[in-house]
Amino acid sequence: MYTQLRETADELAGVLWREHTVYRERGGGVVIRGEHVRRWISLAPTGGKDRALLRAGRILDGGTTAPARTEAVVDLTAGTAELATVCRRLLAEVAVAAGPAPGPSRAGRPGERGKRGKKEKPGRAARAARPGHRPRRERHTSPGSWFVLLCVVAVLGAWLYSLFGRYPY
Repeated sequence: MYTQLRETADELAGVLWREHTVYRERGGGVVIRGEHVRRWISLAPTGGKDRALLRAGRILDGGTTAPARTEAVVDLTAGTAELATVCRRLLAEVAVAAGPAPGPSRAGRPGERGKRGKKEKPGRAARAARPGHRPRRERHTSPGSWFVLLCVVAVLGAWLYSLFGRYPY
């Protein structure tokens, strides 16, 4: 089974990434590392004939592998193109789950001394519905918003009056 996994992994690595490393993991599977894309793919035996567990994850800053984010059981008798399609789907899910890449550290920037020790407050917990009471309706538009809207309408009206209100044509 290991030789079949190794051959399949070599073919997949050639299709997916130009720069890759293929090596054996402790559990008897094969790992394909793409350092330039910071992702890894693992093919592990499942116990069934011609089937493998395909897992994908990220490579962290220090070069260590993060735990698998996605996995799927694949048939090794399928062609390399079909396996590559499954790998690309798993890698896309890993990229979506990972979110944006972390930016540079904010430590040591001027003007942010007061923000270091503060923690964000959690959001307000939802109230449980009480029996016999109507649910409380939240106001969607506050009086301040209505005032701003009224001022915008007044300015718009004054502008339109200045254009069309002076001399009838």
